[in-house]
Amino acid sequence: MSLKNIRRGRSASEAPLPDVRLTAKVLMVALAGLLIAGCSGDNLSDLRSFVQAEKAKPGGHVEPIPEVKPFESFTYKVNGRKSPFQPWGLSAGAAKLHGASAGGLHPNTSRRREALEAFPLDTLRMVGTVSQKNGIWAIIQAPDHLVYRVTRNNYLGQNYGRITKITENKVELVEIVPDGIGGWLKRRASLVLADKSQ
Repeated sequence: MSLKNIRRGRSASEAPLPDVRLTAKVLMVALAGLLIAGCSGDNLSDLRSFVQAEKAKPGGHVEPIPEVKPFESFTYKVNGRKSPFQPWGLSAGAAKLHGASAGGLHPNTSRRREALEAFPLDTLRMVGTVSQKNGIWAIIQAPDHLVYRVTRNNYLGQNYGRITKITENKVELVEIVPDGIGGWLKRRASLVLADKSQ
């Protein structure tokens, strides 16, 4: 046991080991030096010959850029021509007749919407009817699994569908749908009593 270790209270077996990290760093530097020395030889002859062969090939032909013609503006004059803001297939007179501003058929958007107008008609199910003194009521189940009671003149679906008739197995209604040319059309629709197995 050395005098240093005795003073510190250690035995010879507990002497500090040489720093492993320092040894590893020295080894890495030595290996890197060997690799650089090995790569410094001239093993690039294949690459140089390939580059020279490619440079010796004749160059390709590049097509010239096509000439850009200047834009010619066009001033639209309405004299005898169709208005670009009018739907196709309608004359000016017919377009006025189809528009809601001319008093044609259109949905009443100022009335308060009913609960079942929040759902598309094909997602609603007629599950039964109730007869009372004041008439027959249809029982409609919505996609949110709530059940509603409706009668004539109530509204269903998202196309302004107004109930016109209720029978024991069917609810008939008239919807107001866009006709695709700026106006509105009436369309008949119905809900049939749902099969109990569904």
